[in-house]
Amino acid sequence: MSERPETADEQRDLAEPDQPEGAPEDVEELDEETRERRNLALAQVRTFGDPVLNSVASPVESFDELLLADAEQMIAIMRDALGVGLAASQLGVMRRLLVFQAGPDATPRAIANPDLEWASEQTAEAEEGCLSLPGIVVDVERALHARVRGQNMQGEPVLLEASGLEARVLQHEIDHLDGVLTLDRTSREQRRAARRALREERSFSPEDIAEPAGAEA
Repeated sequence: MSERPETADEQRDLAEPDQPEGAPEDVEELDEETRERRNLALAQVRTFGDPVLNSVASPVESFDELLLADAEQMIAIMRDALGVGLAASQLGVMRRLLVFQAGPDATPRAIANPDLEWASEQTAEAEEGCLSLPGIVVDVERALHARVRGQNMQGEPVLLEASGLEARVLQHEIDHLDGVLTLDRTSREQRRAARRALREERSFSPEDIAEPAGAEA
């Protein structure tokens, strides 16, 4: 995929995507049934401190009904958790399998053995949340465009050309399969503050870091 210049509006839309994972800002306004489904889904997701989140997943070798069932279950958990992506390792299943749905109108997809074949030099920094880091949002710089190769649930090769939110989600989930968290991608200052918040069981976002004294508005 060759790079092309974007208009100012396109650059703004690509640079400021929704969060790949994590709670919606208005989670308190969810109806009781939706909130309960979300809580049940999140209870199945491994969270910070679990060693599987820092482990590299193994390639998928068997493309059978069990794999398809796992993918369907992952999509259900992702949707109930109100996320847009989920990696198998987040459920303690150490296989290179991810699911994603980059937008409410998009069709959910499952990709086995995803490989980030190409990433654009053009990048953007945006806030990212993560189902495995409850209440934590940090700034992460990622490529605006990406090409990912993998296999569908029948083992057939697939090629994804992604931009904006979809590209960010795919990079985020592939990171999970490689044992990499958003904390590893953010600045040292935000990483330290986020880790402290996790230990104290409270939320964190970049806005929580006070601006230096004398900083210009």
